[in-house]
Amino acid sequence: MDTLACIHHHRSIRRYCPDPVPDALLTELLDAGVRASSSGNMQSYSIIVTRDRALREQLYEPHMEQSMVLDAPVLLTFCADFRRMRHWLRLSDAPDNFDNFMSFMIAAIDATLVSQNVALAAEARGLGICYMGSTLANCDQIGRILALPPGVFPVVGFSLGWPDEDPAPRDRLPLDGLVHYETYHDYSDERIGEIYAERELRGWERYMSFPRLRAMIADSGVTNLAQVYTVVKYTRESHQEFSETVFGYLREQGFLN
Repeated sequence: MDTLACIHHHRSIRRYCPDPVPDALLTELLDAGVRASSSGNMQSYSIIVTRDRALREQLYEPHMEQSMVLDAPVLLTFCADFRRMRHWLRLSDAPDNFDNFMSFMIAAIDATLVSQNVALAAEARGLGICYMGSTLANCDQIGRILALPPGVFPVVGFSLGWPDEDPAPRDRLPLDGLVHYETYHDYSDERIGEIYAERELRGWERYMSFPRLRAMIADSGVTNLAQVYTVVKYTRESHQEFSETVFGYLREQGFLN
């Protein structure tokens, strides 16, 4: 598929055929991933390929019981990883400057760039993917299941396999509401209304099409999409709890020295 066509055709796949992803194809995708840009060409990331059913069953709960964790034949977890680099520095009698938050940010960006390369390569070969925010939200549990040592931290992950559904691409905010030329131009109330007009319509329709979400929305008493985001889906309490998890695990993994 043409690169731009592939990008514009992207959709999250949550239902998969049971067919395995051949080793040669998976290697091709991972090889495309490591061609991503990398700060200082340090490649401060690692990729965990999880096919084992028993391991995926362990990951099911920390990944918030999302069905694709069990249904997709492959899970990929992209980790910020300065452990390998720091080991090399010790062997080379070089100073170790990478046990801090800035180093985590560098490695997290590297890992995210790699993940998107792999995702695009997968979709170009007819495979489907679905990113899972639970990788970061429950980083400590996922890190322990994957036996991540200090210096390694799970940042992003997605399911991978042959699609068993063909959902329509999701709507996106208009380009002129996202792009700023030369400097940032802040938004007026009127402009915000224009930017989110279609999202409020389509997003509400989508959430109301799922019986479970429709019931949650009805029980919560929310009346618009913005309230769905902050009352039903992403509450202050949940974000505070996940923030504490992330910072606690960053400390445990040696990135806050």
